[in-house]
Amino acid sequence: MNTVANQNSNPLLDLLLSIVLPSIILMKFSGDQHLGAAGGLVVALAFPLGWGLYGLVKYRKFNFIALLGVVSILLTGGIGLLELDTKWLAIKEAAIPGIIGLVVLITSFTPYPLVRTLLFNPAVLDVEKIQQKLDEANSSQMFEARLMRANFLVAGSFAFSAMMNYILATWIVTSPAGTNEFNEQLGQLTLYSYPMIALPSMIMTLGILYYLWRSIHDLTGLGLEEVMAVKSEE
Repeated sequence: MNTVANQNSNPLLDLLLSIVLPSIILMKFSGDQHLGAAGGLVVALAFPLGWGLYGLVKYRKFNFIALLGVVSILLTGGIGLLELDTKWLAIKEAAIPGIIGLVVLITSFTPYPLVRTLLFNPAVLDVEKIQQKLDEANSSQMFEARLMRANFLVAGSFAFSAMMNYILATWIVTSPAGTNEFNEQLGQLTLYSYPMIALPSMIMTLGILYYLWRSIHDLTGLGLEEVMAVKSEE
């Protein structure tokens, strides 16, 4: 099982097949002298789409993030091939993180906020030990409030991503869909979105994780190695 997990996690290969190669094809090989507008778009989309489907088939494991990636690619390809108005590209770019952020926000008003479900569970943390220390310090309510705040912060990070995606797509992609210029601008959008959107979003996520860790440490006095879940070896 460890081998499968390692093979399923290769960020450099993900970056190469999903971002770098498609962007190069769109910007450099979608002219009439090479693949053409439609051909360039199809070939560029084939890399991330094929890689995503390969992962799903190879490991036979449903991955919500991979599914979102496939949907995003199909929508982008449809907009280009059907030559729809570029405003739909901007809407699509904003819709996916926007929907995720909305779902995260909605979970804040349920018994199962996303942050609690993903992080504060026995598979990740020693929940029993943390809860015992919180009860001893009479800090359970304060910790719940901080968990809720972290959930709102996660929703806010997706809202930021949705807003920036829309602004960036509107600013960069101005040529009609189905043209060489559209493909080139689509490649630029893909490249620029990482330093301008993905990197800030990652920093926000790391900041939220640090905030949660500091909250646990401040309220319980436990160290990092003490709060992590310990898997028993059979």
